[in-house]
Amino acid sequence: MLGQKIKQLRKQNNLSQSELARRTRIFNQSQISKIENNARFLKANELKIIADALGVKIEELLDKPA
Repeated sequence: MLGQKIKQLRKQNNLSQSELARRTRIFNQSQISKIENNARFLKANELKIIADALGVKIEELLDKPA
């Protein structure tokens, strides 16, 4: 699922949830946790922001399983 993929990429980049949140400039650590646990869904523009913060294309978040 999307949350697992975000978590996997975050860990591959040695980022904490707080650091990823800081990079997005719109989320806080709690929101990142909810996203990773699929308890919060992302709008298209938010997905782009997270992809940019992780340094990947949106397609990488959506197409490949975690």
